Amino acid sequence: MPVTSVLKDAETLTLTVHAEFPVPVERLWQAYLDPRQIEKFWGPPDYPATFTRHDGCANGFSHYYMTSPEGETFHGYWQWSELLEHRFFEVIDGFATAEGEPNRQLPTTRVSFAFRPWEEGSKLTVTSHFNSVEDLEQLLEMGMDEGLRLAMGQLDQVLVDLGDVALARPTEAQLLSDTKVRISRVIRGSREQVWHAYHDPQMLRRWMFGPDGWRLTECAVGSEVGQEHRSWWEPQAGSGQEGFGFCGRILARQAPVYERTTEQMIGTDSPVTVNELTLTPAPGGTLLTLVITYPDAHTRDSILGTGMTDGMEASYARLDSLL
Repeated sequence: MPVTSVLKDAETLTLTVHAEFPVPVERLWQAYLDPRQIEKFWGPPDYPATFTRHDGCANGFSHYYMTSPEGETFHGYWQWSELLEHRFFEVIDGFATAEGEPNRQLPTTRVSFAFRPWEEGSKLTVTSHFNSVEDLEQLLEMGMDEGLRLAMGQLDQVLVDLGDVALARPTEAQLLSDTKVRISRVIRGSREQVWHAYHDPQMLRRWMFGPDGWRLTECAVGSEVGQEHRSWWEPQAGSGQEGFGFCGRILARQAPVYERTTEQMIGTDSPVTVNELTLTPAPGGTLLTLVITYPDAHTRDSILGTGMTDGMEASYARLDSLL
């Protein structure tokens, strides 16, 4: 068991967990910053977590939910306040509504995560700061301390199973719910480079055209919340295929980390999707995470069935080589 001590201090209103892991700090850090990894250990064994947003930066935001054996979901959020890469980050941890909005009726906790190397790997100190003795006792009664112990135990296994985070892995599509799909790919470039590649029209034309034989002929990229974006692709002459495009609006943005936009196929009555792009530093590059929300499971499966993931991999592989 990686946990070496759990200390409750009613005077300072803190709960501190110390743990040790036989991996470098960089590996331990990435387990917390990568949504695909943190959701493998953050929830208790019978209540697995799903992260639908995980910015991993100062002023960023995370939304997750835990699913009970009966299928009931319990939502939470992190409001990121501070981050020092490979050393420290701090969040406000609270309960959330099903839409991901903070639930103000329940207590919040300020939680700091401190990472430091030692001769056999890494030490992790997680300190939870409570607002009152009542909040401390309430959350302990809800099993917070035992939850942290269980999370650390699962984290130990995650570090073994994912000891080699494959950079060469192709684009992956993971079903998060009946309406949400998460697309993941590590790109061999910095977060700033990938963000620029997504938002510079000239750069977009060099990589975002899916399988060979297509061209991105129109590309209008908004730069502020509320502005519209529009893209149009044309097939190779003589292919017998027709061009297509998408348009939408920017709903939220925090460059160079996060952007939420709407998207709809031009000239059709196809449903509007919501796309959430998050860029996170990863070993050897940047983890690109795109969470797409569809109106229903049928629409989700129909679009995935068109070969969307393969087309995205062709584009991402091209971007990978450019950067």
